[in-house]
Amino acid sequence: MSRTHPIFLTSAMQGARQVLWDIDADVEPPLGAHLVTPRHGYCHHGIYVGNGRVVHYAGLCESLQAGPVEEVLLEQFAANRPVWIEYRPLPGFAAGQVVARARSRLGEHRYRLLTNNCEHFCTWCRYGCPRSDQVRGLLARPLVALGLVWRLLPRLLVRANPQLLRTCQASIPIFFSR
Repeated sequence: MSRTHPIFLTSAMQGARQVLWDIDADVEPPLGAHLVTPRHGYCHHGIYVGNGRVVHYAGLCESLQAGPVEEVLLEQFAANRPVWIEYRPLPGFAAGQVVARARSRLGEHRYRLLTNNCEHFCTWCRYGCPRSDQVRGLLARPLVALGLVWRLLPRLLVRANPQLLRTCQASIPIFFSR
């Protein structure tokens, strides 16, 4: 990765909300970019801090244990999934300030799914106001939220205790169908 691709800058100026980024390209996302990658039933968010690294709230990424704000390689953040760059038309902090804000919270361990998640972290870094459109959307549609929890819970439980996988697959196969 050596340079910022002009399509990202052009797309941002044209008001695009998200632009798909090719993680394998020889270009970097803009410094301080808000990156988004899909997970099972939700999107994970992070801030690009340069040199192929992302600061993100690990949260519940890997298990039922809440993780800290950490700096990881972009490939680790993406976890073999596509990555988008999120743009918003609102003015925010300059790129260097966004990176400094993100790094100022490294090691923080105050993850809260509804009030301090990875998306809240990114919007705070870029705009000074923690906000999660995912949470707002789910709270506005409680049945959708309940369905999401119903689909995600078995996967999270299995990550927390891998020995449950065989038991769960045998007794509740609908959870593990794709």
